Amino acid sequence: MLPWSSPLAGRIEHDIVHSELLRDNPLGDPHERPVYVYLPPGYDDEQDRRYPVVYVIQGYTGHVTMWFNRKPFVRPFPEMADDVFAAGGTPPAILVYVDAWTALGGSQFLDSPATGRYHSYLCDEVVPWVDARYRTLADPAHRALSGKSSGGYGAMVTPMLRPDLFGALATHAGDALFDVCYPSDFPRVARTLRDSYEGDYQKFLADVASRVHGTKDSDMSLIEIYGYAAAYSGNEDGTVSMPFDDTGALVPDVWARWLRWDPVRMAAQDGYAAALRGMKGIWIDAGRGDEYYLDLGATAFHRALGAAGVREENVHFELFDGRHGGIEYRYPLSLKWLCDRIAA
Repeated sequence: MLPWSSPLAGRIEHDIVHSELLRDNPLGDPHERPVYVYLPPGYDDEQDRRYPVVYVIQGYTGHVTMWFNRKPFVRPFPEMADDVFAAGGTPPAILVYVDAWTALGGSQFLDSPATGRYHSYLCDEVVPWVDARYRTLADPAHRALSGKSSGGYGAMVTPMLRPDLFGALATHAGDALFDVCYPSDFPRVARTLRDSYEGDYQKFLADVASRVHGTKDSDMSLIEIYGYAAAYSGNEDGTVSMPFDDTGALVPDVWARWLRWDPVRMAAQDGYAAALRGMKGIWIDAGRGDEYYLDLGATAFHRALGAAGVREENVHFELFDGRHGGIEYRYPLSLKWLCDRIAA
């Protein structure tokens, strides 16, 4: 395995989406966002052909250029995805790599007054931008969303919120079953805030902004929980309500705001259940040893689909030997499966 890039059978175009919805966002993040569009082999040769589209979104701390990072013995996903189409046997598709980075490390692909309108940006700006520039099959039956971790979360909730846009999804270890995957971190964060920042998140944010991020061991855990809170329990004035108090115990009214965004609970609601029943394909997987217990979340979401009346033949559910990281090899598997579903 070579440590440098290999030629692609298709090609990738780099461009910028000029987002009006992200302009003047609460965190002051850029409203001009990079977007990478993969065009499969044959795209330039068959000028009358239109293609299904898979939108690819990232986990917490992900930004779009990270797709091309090279780790030892692992090829980047854009190259593995190209292999899927170059090998033949898989219906060709356009892939769109979307950026939803924020100064807090992510947006959970939701609209929030504390971060910005990232759900609307994806649905109402990026999707039309792609359809206007490329030969897409501009219909939800031919449009899928795929992601891992927080990207897997976005892949679950976005089609429930917008079934008029997305008709299939793949979630790899996506955030789900909030009662299990999040609260175990709250006492540790509360203790760190008490001992290092007098219990005040604003003092942590001021401190981390004054130095290089990561120079204290607690930086990532503190910013991550705050980032989730900004997405799930951001207030109209831009402030953020935390779901736990200074003892790490849940604050019921704020925690309830988080739970309304849990994909497992959303799937039980009539409108969202109907959206899921209309999906052409739903891929769910996670490693059995996932450190955040997202294998349990995957299991719970799968069961919620059954309770919602989603036909099992439209679902791929799998727990595999692995943890939360190092599962990039799973992405081409779901990509092939999705393309088979959304091509027809």
